Amino acid sequence: MLTFANQLTLLRMLLIPVFAMLLVYGYLGGALCVFVVASLTDMLDGYFARRSGHLTTLGAWLDPVADKLLLLTMFIILTLPLPHLTHRIPLWLTVVVFSRDLGIVLTVSIVNLALGPRTFYPSIWGKLATATFAVTGVITLLFNWLATPSPVPGLCFMASGAIAVFSALHYLLTAQRPKTTPT
Repeated sequence: MLTFANQLTLLRMLLIPVFAMLLVYGYLGGALCVFVVASLTDMLDGYFARRSGHLTTLGAWLDPVADKLLLLTMFIILTLPLPHLTHRIPLWLTVVVFSRDLGIVLTVSIVNLALGPRTFYPSIWGKLATATFAVTGVITLLFNWLATPSPVPGLCFMASGAIAVFSALHYLLTAQRPKTTPT
């Protein structure tokens, strides 16, 4: 049950409070490094699970939870008016991303309650949204660590907002259709 892939997912979950504390207390280089490592575990856990053939129910539940916790923690803390931040994620983007994730959880819950248990596989748009959010986090953390004003984080904010809305709409439109195989 506790495969190497699941251990990577648990490591990502354990790194979340470390990342949060480093960021809140102004250790921006450390926060950036921890966020990058945690983000890399997201890519590696799936790779190792597929490669070893050890896809587990535990991993199927833990991986998206760890993703959401890491990214929402990043969005929330980088939205706070901390004096050591050169770049802050705009509140509107944090609300859009949080609303998207909440909407997906509610949709899955309602569909499962109304129609019976269903398996929802991530779409390419959901995966692209997660990747875009992670890149937004890395770029924002990097420019905060450098303490350099730049338009680059703002471009990432716009890309994250667009993909959040698009992927949420795509998910809502496809949620009622059961799938038999992952895409």
